[in-house]
Amino acid sequence: MKVVLINGTVVGSKTKVLLHEVESQLKQFSAIKEVEHINLEDYQLEFADGRIKEQYSDETQSVINRIENADGYIVATPIFQGSIPGALKNLFDLISPKAMRYKPVSILANGGTIQHHLVIENQLKPILDYFRSLITPNYVYTHSSHFSHDNELIDEDVRGRVYELARVFSHYITMSQLIIEEDHLNY
Repeated sequence: MKVVLINGTVVGSKTKVLLHEVESQLKQFSAIKEVEHINLEDYQLEFADGRIKEQYSDETQSVINRIENADGYIVATPIFQGSIPGALKNLFDLISPKAMRYKPVSILANGGTIQHHLVIENQLKPILDYFRSLITPNYVYTHSSHFSHDNELIDEDVRGRVYELARVFSHYITMSQLIIEEDHLNY
């Protein structure tokens, strides 16, 4: 099964560090066959404005298709000004509401203070719930003290939580496939 790791920002490196850590942990679980990265900084995505997918640029369509064809997602995002980045929200606005249905999503986030973890609860989870995604219950939130001055992950507790996130995600992706297969049989 294919998992897409989404770096939901166009600046910084801490979310990339978190995604590399989760990728190394995912390799331990047999349910995960392929891992693909989508770093929003690598693309010039058009702004979502309600057009059908085929009316966007080839690059934008390619990113949409890669996400829609995945079996699960791990989203990493910084928290800026008490909110998710506009680039990540725009990406979600480009995706069909049915594309992520019953597919697992795990969340990694980084902010300047401990209090910003509430952005996951108040903004990101409602968006993913709208997609009817299977949101794993154990997101990982980090802040500046978990990283060295060179943005290396230095907190062993965070590494343990990332491992646990990967472990739970691997079970969710298996469960997701059963739910999706059942849906196809009933329609």
